[in-house]
Amino acid sequence: MDHTSILQYNDENALSCVISLAYYNAVDEYTLIRELPAGKGYADVVFLPRRSSDKPAMIVELKCGKSTKAALDQIKERRYAEALEEYKGNLLLVGINYEKESKKHQCEIEKLVW
Repeated sequence: MDHTSILQYNDENALSCVISLAYYNAVDEYTLIRELPAGKGYADVVFLPRRSSDKPAMIVELKCGKSTKAALDQIKERRYAEALEEYKGNLLLVGINYEKESKKHQCEIEKLVW
């Protein structure tokens, strides 16, 4: 709560702040890009592995009150992965959903098969 708005906690921007904080644990392995222009829109968060890392690249789509499937479908339908073709074979799609009523998060991860 210290790093999100006190006026709007239950939205995608707050989720994005949480993801940015999680990035601090991975700063040695990744570069984080928020709202990357990709395909037909903007990917919410993209983790690009540093040259010294063997970690996969990740496209993260955030949803509130929808589903992880809706998040993953958006990544695919809007073709966000096209912007990361150099990571072909080493790219994860991550859908995260937050339910306001239950205050629970769901996460689903798929390896992109080209």
